[in-house]
Amino acid sequence: MTTSITDIDPNFRALTLNGVNLVFQPADIAPFTLTGLPWYAQERTYCRLPQVSLPLANDGVKHLAWHTAGATVRFRTDSSAIGIQTKLRFGNDMSHMPRSGSGGFDLYEGSGSAKVFRSNLRHESGATEISGLFRSNMPKEMREWTLYLPLYNGVESLSIGLDPTSRMEPPTPFQTSKPVCFHGSSITQGGCASRPGNAYSAIVTRRLNVDMINWGFSGSCRGESLMAQLIASLDLSVLVLDYDHNAPTAEHLAVTHEPFFQLIRAARPTLPVVFVSKPDFYGTPDCFQRRDIIRSTYAHAVAQGDHFVSFVDGESLFGETERDLCTIDGCHPNDIGFLRMADAITPAVKTALHIQ
Repeated sequence: MTTSITDIDPNFRALTLNGVNLVFQPADIAPFTLTGLPWYAQERTYCRLPQVSLPLANDGVKHLAWHTAGATVRFRTDSSAIGIQTKLRFGNDMSHMPRSGSGGFDLYEGSGSAKVFRSNLRHESGATEISGLFRSNMPKEMREWTLYLPLYNGVESLSIGLDPTSRMEPPTPFQTSKPVCFHGSSITQGGCASRPGNAYSAIVTRRLNVDMINWGFSGSCRGESLMAQLIASLDLSVLVLDYDHNAPTAEHLAVTHEPFFQLIRAARPTLPVVFVSKPDFYGTPDCFQRRDIIRSTYAHAVAQGDHFVSFVDGESLFGETERDLCTIDGCHPNDIGFLRMADAITPAVKTALHIQ
């Protein structure tokens, strides 16, 4: 008796979606390439942090670690159609952020820095399952695809459907083998982008053709030593550090910012670090004080001969004109705000990567 893979794993069985026949495969099986979750290979869960660290984290990080900001699946295929079946960990909605960003999946076509948005699939209100088609009726030719996972809500399981006669290949390599890590607040996590691909971290890394790790934790990134130690454990190409917003006071920022950096620097003496202050700069005494604290960490590093640091002034992130168009609530960027942030931060990351 011959055993078929479809008898062993039902994910591989053909399924018809909107009249299109697809065969589904788990998104963590080669040649699909899952990135942005450093401990996935060991733990096989869509968690941004190692689970052993979660009991040591603050309550916000314990929850938000299960959100999938920064995670992507990349692959090449000649399939005439692409779909997904997924179960979200949470089915939450926010009043100020589109469901297409908080719980949606973005599909981009193209390789290198020439990736173009093609489609978004998201859950219905209160639901935790998505089964749908991104694309169909495409000519049978090899294309490269990048699937961005939700910025919030998280993923329990994910399978990608392709037509039964399709071929697959691994994606083309990134510009560098090491990811860029973004560590900061809800703004870093992607709140409130309309789609995962519109978070500033996604725009920056897409432009530069590099991998990313998004360690933005809404309301919960406070310069704690645990996170510095976890960052130091990673082999990164660049660290973008912008946790300004989650320091509850300027005084808290002052006593945590430089020690946080120094913990990382002790373990990673040549890791390029881009310091960023908060983008919603309104010229208040608190805004000036916070910016001066971050600039001071940078200046001290330079004075000590550190050639691997740079500083991006948050006041520049929303540009010089029509800054009021850049947020949905005076704080969290909309897509315009994230695009302007990416415009300001990309040059610093590009320089740190030594990309021409």
